[in-house]
Amino acid sequence: MLGLNEVALLLSVLASAALGQGTVRSRSLSDRTRRVALNTFTDAQTAGVTEWTSWFNIDHPGGNGDYERLEAIRFYYREKVCARPAAMEARTTDWVAAADTGEVVHSSLEKGFWCINREQARGRVCSNYHVRFQCPPVQSYWTDWSEWGACSTTACDDAGIQLRQRKCVNTQPMPLLLVPACLGHHSERRECSNPPCIAKWGPWGRWGACSATCGGGRRIRRRTCVRTSETVRCGGRPTEIQKCGKSPCPAKCQLACTEGRPSEDCSRCTCDDHVLQGEVRAVSGVPVAEAWVALDSQPKVIRALTDAKGQFRLEGICSSSSTLISIRKEKFAPITVSTSSNGTAWSWVRAVLRSAEKPYIVKHPEDKVRHEGGRAMFCCKATGSPAPDKYYWYHNGTLLDRKQYKYEEDLVLWSLKPEQSGKYYCKTSSSAGSIKSSPALLTVIAKGKPACNSTPETHLIRLPMDCVQPGTDSMHYNAGRCPHNKCAGSLGFDMRCRDEAGFCCGVHDTESRTIDCGSYSLPIRAVTQCGCQKCPQPTVLVRGRVVTADNDEPLRFGHIYIGRERAGTTGYQGGFTLQIPPDTQRLVVNFVDPTERFLDTPKVFILDKKGGSIYHNVKVMRKQTPIDINAGDSNSISLGEIEGEDPIGQLVIPPNSFHKDNGEIYEGTVKASVTFIDPRNITTAAAAPGDLNFVDGEGDMLPLRTYGMFSVDFRDETNKEVLGAGGVQVLLDTQHIKMPEHIPKMKLWSLNPDTGVWEEESDFAYTTTTAGGHGRSKREERTFLIGNMEIRERRLFNLDVPENRRCYVKVRAYMSDKFLASEQLEGVVISLINLEPKPGFSSNPRAWGRFDSVLTGSNGACLPAFCDAQRPDAYTAYVTAMMGGEELEAAPSTPKMNPNIIGVSQPYLDKIDYQRSDHEDPALKKTAFKINLAKPNQNNIDETNGPIYPYVNLIACENAPIDANHFRFFRVEKDKYEYNVVPFEENDLTTWTGDYLSWWPNPQEFRACFIKVKIHGQKEVMVRSRNLGGTHRQTKGQLYGIRDIRSTRDMREANTSAACLEFKCSGMLFDQAEVDRSIIAVLPQGNCRRTGTNSLLQEYLIKHPPVAQNNESQGFTMLAPVDPLGHNYGIYTVTDQNPRVAKEIAIGRCFDGTSDGFSREMKTDSGVALTFSCPERKINRESLFQRLQTNPAQTLSQMARSMRESEGMQAQGSPTRAMAYPSEQQGRTQNRRVTPTTRRRAPVRTPQRQ
Repeated sequence: MLGLNEVALLLSVLASAALGQGTVRSRSLSDRTRRVALNTFTDAQTAGVTEWTSWFNIDHPGGNGDYERLEAIRFYYREKVCARPAAMEARTTDWVAAADTGEVVHSSLEKGFWCINREQARGRVCSNYHVRFQCPPVQSYWTDWSEWGACSTTACDDAGIQLRQRKCVNTQPMPLLLVPACLGHHSERRECSNPPCIAKWGPWGRWGACSATCGGGRRIRRRTCVRTSETVRCGGRPTEIQKCGKSPCPAKCQLACTEGRPSEDCSRCTCDDHVLQGEVRAVSGVPVAEAWVALDSQPKVIRALTDAKGQFRLEGICSSSSTLISIRKEKFAPITVSTSSNGTAWSWVRAVLRSAEKPYIVKHPEDKVRHEGGRAMFCCKATGSPAPDKYYWYHNGTLLDRKQYKYEEDLVLWSLKPEQSGKYYCKTSSSAGSIKSSPALLTVIAKGKPACNSTPETHLIRLPMDCVQPGTDSMHYNAGRCPHNKCAGSLGFDMRCRDEAGFCCGVHDTESRTIDCGSYSLPIRAVTQCGCQKCPQPTVLVRGRVVTADNDEPLRFGHIYIGRERAGTTGYQGGFTLQIPPDTQRLVVNFVDPTERFLDTPKVFILDKKGGSIYHNVKVMRKQTPIDINAGDSNSISLGEIEGEDPIGQLVIPPNSFHKDNGEIYEGTVKASVTFIDPRNITTAAAAPGDLNFVDGEGDMLPLRTYGMFSVDFRDETNKEVLGAGGVQVLLDTQHIKMPEHIPKMKLWSLNPDTGVWEEESDFAYTTTTAGGHGRSKREERTFLIGNMEIRERRLFNLDVPENRRCYVKVRAYMSDKFLASEQLEGVVISLINLEPKPGFSSNPRAWGRFDSVLTGSNGACLPAFCDAQRPDAYTAYVTAMMGGEELEAAPSTPKMNPNIIGVSQPYLDKIDYQRSDHEDPALKKTAFKINLAKPNQNNIDETNGPIYPYVNLIACENAPIDANHFRFFRVEKDKYEYNVVPFEENDLTTWTGDYLSWWPNPQEFRACFIKVKIHGQKEVMVRSRNLGGTHRQTKGQLYGIRDIRSTRDMREANTSAACLEFKCSGMLFDQAEVDRSIIAVLPQGNCRRTGTNSLLQEYLIKHPPVAQNNESQGFTMLAPVDPLGHNYGIYTVTDQNPRVAKEIAIGRCFDGTSDGFSREMKTDSGVALTFSCPERKINRESLFQRLQTNPAQTLSQMARSMRESEGMQAQGSPTRAMAYPSEQQGRTQNRRVTPTTRRRAPVRTPQRQ
C-alpha cells in the first residue's frame, strides 16, 4: 500500500491538474533555473505548485534609498500578496535584475526588499526597483512553530520534556480529497532540565527614615533571600543598622503666624480649617481641565488638578496672608496668581491661561561698519507666551562665551579687530520653543585701509542709437560709478542698537564732459572721485491690490492690521499703500473684511531694503456659505469638495462641544462656515495665508508642504456671537497621501496671525471607518489619520508635513528680450508654485504644495522649491514675475527650445523640460513657465552650474555669475531708451547724485511725467523727447536727458498707434530754491506731421507763460506744466518713493487713457495730447527688379557705369560712413532720392533727433 506521504503527493498532483496549473510545471528547466537565481530567498515548505504575483513598486528612490517593504505592500494591496511567499524577484524599472546592477541590496521574505543610498560605492544612489512574489495557489502550509512549552518538571536540578506544535492551514475551501496535505510532523519534543538549586541575597533596599532628625538616631535597611528550593539557605544577616541624625537639633521654628501654625519645614503658615477654591479658564472663557496647581515656592509639588469645570480646591491655605499659586498646563503659558484674604474660612482665586506661543523676534540686530579699535552693540528682542527668558549670541555660527562677553538681550563688542568681522545673530528660547534672528553683518576696517576707494569703478552707459563715437564705433561710454559699500563714517554715539545715520561710499566729485556722436554731441557728468557720505534714507513702501481668488472681486474698504494695530484701509478697487519702518525684517499684514464675506488673510510680504515700494497682488478666499447644524448633535463637515473627487478629510464635532466666550455651553442652532483651501485647485495657491513656514526646536525657520488649509467660523444663530468648540476631531483620508514617508510626519498646525508662522497643534494617529466615496456603489472601510484640536482664539488651520527634499531655483529679470547683464531689473516679485507629481507617479496626484515669493536683487533671485534627485518630473514648478502690477514675459520655448534665450544649457535643459505657458496653446498668456524640479547631480558637470541648486548651496546660488545657468523674465518694451546727463540707476537709490541736471531732483520723492502721442500710420514710429532746462538760471538751455519709445499698436483700430513718452517734469531742483520749467521737444522720428493738439493742454500752456514756439509741424515744443494735469490734457503725472513704480503707474494710466485706471493694451481713443500723421513715403521710380524685367540691357549697362564711378571715388580716398538709425527710417532714407533741398535741410533736422 501507498504510505500517507505518497497519497498526499498524488492528491497534490491531481489538485494542480484540476486547477489548470499544468503550465507552471511545464516550464522549461532553464526558465526555472533562471528564476531561482534571481530570487535570493525561497521557502522550502511552500515549494511545489506556485504562481507569481504582479509587480509592485510603492516607493521611488528619494531621500535615503528605495524601500519595497512587504508590510507596506500588504497595506496598499492587501489580499494580492499571500501570507507566506515562497520566493521573491526584484528588478529595476528598466528591467535589470537586482543581481546585475552592481548595487548593495537586501531582501527577506518576511520584510521585503530594500536598497540604501549610503551603502553604495562612489556616491551612487539606488535604482528604482519593483518586486513580485511567488505564492502557492492552494495555500496548504504549516504555520510557524509555537514557542516551546514549559518544562514538565518544576523542581530545580531535575530533567523533563518540552513540547512545541504547528498547524496545517488551508485558506481556500476545497473538497477534502483535493486538498494536498502538509508534509512533516505537527509537533516536536526535546529534553529540558532545570538549573541547580541556589540561594542568594537580593540587593539591599533603601535606608529607612531616621528615627530622629537631630540629636542622633538610627535607620535600617533590609534584604531578601532569593532561593529556588526550601532545602537551601542564605548565609548572613537580612538587616543592617546605621547611625544617623548626628547634627544638633536647631532651635524651634521662629516663624510667627497671625493665623494658623508654621508648616513642618517652617516655610509658611498653614491653616487646617481654611480652604482655597479656584477656577481656571482660557482667554476665550472655556474652563481649563487637568491643569496643575502648585505653590509658587514649591512648583514641582502638585497640590491639585482642575476638574472638568476648571475648578480646584486647596486645604490649609491661610486667608490672612497672600499666597502665590502656580498654574500650568500643556499648550498654555504658565501663570502665577495671588490669593486674596476675605476673613472667612473660604478664599477664592480666578486665573486666566493664555495659549502658549513660540518666541518671535521683534527687534533684529542690524548691520554695522566700524574702524579697528572701535566698539559696536547688537540688540535682539523677542516676544512670546511665556516671554523668552534666555538669549544666546553667535558669531559665524559659533556660540559666544556668555562669561566672556557678558551678554543678555544686547551684545557689546569692545576694541574691535578685523577678525571679528562676520555675521552675528541671536537665539532666544522659552518653555514654548526657540527662534533665531536674522544675521547682522559686522565689517571692521583695518587701520590704514580706506573704507571707500576714491577711484571710481568702470560703468558703461548705453548711448542713443544714432550716437556713434568717431574712431571707436562704440555705443557705450564709461561714466564711472562708486562701489556699493558702507563706510564707518563719524558717528555721534556708536553704542546704539541702530546707528543714527548710515554712511555709504558715494559720489564725491564729478566733471562735465562732452560725447562726440559724429553729427551732434551729448553732455554728461562723469564720476571722478568717490568718498564716504551720509546714505540717502529711502522710504520703504508696500503697495498692492486685494482681490478674491475666484473672480478678482476687490476687497473694498477692508481693514489692514500690522500685528494688533490698525495700519490702514483698502480702497474702492482694493488698493493699499503701507509705509514700513526701514528696520523691518519680516512684515506680517492681516487683511480683514468688515463685511465678513472674505476670509481674514494674514500675508508675509517681502521688502526692498534699498527703498521704494514693492507691488503685491494679494488674493483672498471667499467664505463658504454657512450651514445650520444642531449643537446638541454630532456633526461632520467635509474638507475639500471638488466635483468628481473625494473630500480630503472632514471635521467631526462631538455633541455639546460649542461654547460662548464666557465658557457657557451653547445649545441651539450654529451657523457653521468652514472654508477649505484645496491644494488640488491651483488657483487657490496665491490665497494661502502666511508663508507656509514653521520654527523647529533649534529656532530655524523651515518650510512646510501643505495637504490643505481650512478656516472655521462658528456663530450663534440669533446674535451672531462667535463660538468656540472643544474636542474637535480632524480626519484626513490617507488615499490622498500616496507618499508613505509623509504619513508618520503629518501634523495639524494653526497660524499665529501676529507672526505669520504656523505652530504645531497636534499629531495624527491611525483610525479606520466605513465610508462611501465618490463613485462608490457601496460603503467600504477606509483608513484615516485623526487629530484633535480645540477652536479657541485661532481660526486658521493647516494639514502639513515638513519636507526635506529642497532646492533653490535661480531666476533673473531683464529690461528687454536682449537679456543684457547691465539691464537686470531689481525689485521684481518672482513667485513659485510647487506642484506635485503627475498622476500615476508614486506621490500625490497633481496639486500645489507650496507657494513662495522672492524679490530680485542686483544678482537675481533664488526661490526655494521641493525637488527630487531620482525622477526629474517628481516635482514641478510654475513660476511668474510681477513688477509694479505688470506681469513680465518669460523666455519663449517655441517653436524651438533655444538655450541661449532660455538661459539654460543642454543637456540639463531637456531634463528640466522648460515650457512657457503658451507652449501648447499660443492663445494663452506668455507670463509664466513650468519646469521639472530635477535635483542636480553633483557628479555631473553639466548640472553643477545652475539653474537649480541643492538646498545647502544657497550661497552658490546667490553669488552665481551672470553667465551661469538661470531662468529669465523680461519686460515687453521694444525700442525703449533712456539717457540721463547725470547717470542714475533707478533700481539702487543710493546711486543718486545731487546735481542741478539730475533727472530726479529729490531722492525721497520721485515724480514721473508722461505725454500721450497718437500716430496715424501703417507702421509703428519711434518718438523722442529732448528735455532741456528752461527757466532756472543754473540749467537754462542745458540738456537733462533723452527718452525714446516706439509707439504701440491699438489692436482695435487699424493703422493707429500711440506712444507714452516720458519727459522731465517741471518743479524744484535738488536745492529746493527755485522752480525750473523744463523745455520739452517731442519729435517723431519719421515722415510725420502734427495734425492735432489737445485743446485743454494748448489753453493751459497759453495761460501759463512763457509759451514755447511751435513753428515746425514735424514736432512739438512746450514748457512742461508745473501742475499734474491728468488724462483730459493727455498728461500723466505720478509721484512715488520709487521711480520705477511711479513710471509703471503713469504708463498704465497712459495706456488706459484715464487718471486712475491701469492697462497694458493701448487705447488711442482717449487721453491723447498730440496727434501726428506718419504716412509711408511712396516710391516714385521703378525698383531694380522691375527695371531688369522691362529693359534688362539698359539696366545692366547703367549698373556697370555706376560701379566704375564708385571705384573711381574710392580711389580718390573719399571716406564713407554708415549711420545707424533707431527705427525703420534707415530703409526709408536709403530709398529717398537725395535732392539739393534734402541736403540743405539735413543739418537743420539732425540735431532735433537729440
